[in-house]
Amino acid sequence: MTNEEAREFVERWKKAGPALEKIRREELRNLSHEDCQKQVQTLFGLGSRKQKNRYKSGLIEQQRFFQKARR
Repeated sequence: MTNEEAREFVERWKKAGPALEKIRREELRNLSHEDCQKQVQTLFGLGSRKQKNRYKSGLIEQQRFFQKARR
């Protein structure tokens, strides 16, 4: 990306940013209580799902491998 392209990109976002923020605020304002609860529950579910995947990172297996290699 050239300097000129970067400047144009920034200028576009300066114009689009406030419009998108206005849309976001309006959508949040119109969000029903039930929809809000569903979204919060989804976020909590993502956190607990992430915890489960954490143990599949391979770190424990890697540590076992290093212990065996050290012997």
